[in-house]
Amino acid sequence: MTTKDGRRAPGTLEASVMAVLWAAGRPMSATEVQQEVGGELAYNTVQTILIRLHEKKTVERRRAGRGHVYWPVEDESTAAASQMRAALANRPDRHAVLQRFAASLDESDADLLRQLLGVAERKRGA
Repeated sequence: MTTKDGRRAPGTLEASVMAVLWAAGRPMSATEVQQEVGGELAYNTVQTILIRLHEKKTVERRRAGRGHVYWPVEDESTAAASQMRAALANRPDRHAVLQRFAASLDESDADLLRQLLGVAERKRGA
């Protein structure tokens, strides 16, 4: 995804790096991530992204040889749920946001959400 001026949209590179780490299911070096992301990303760019993700506590790292290997703190679905909660956090218009989100779901996703909410409700009551 690019902006009007041809630049990458904010967060696109981080999302690409995270997708590689989630798919790998094992710690990876910056070189391995660079190879998997593909394209024309420089090693230094990938390294910078990994460092930033580590500073944000999105990935963990440990020393491996002269560098580090990195892995996600959360699995992909947990991270997505965290982003959804963050989008609602401290919103004065939570009702409107949830209402628009619910209205945007296709019928199968809406049915699944109803089912999951029912399960969550039964667990709270148990």
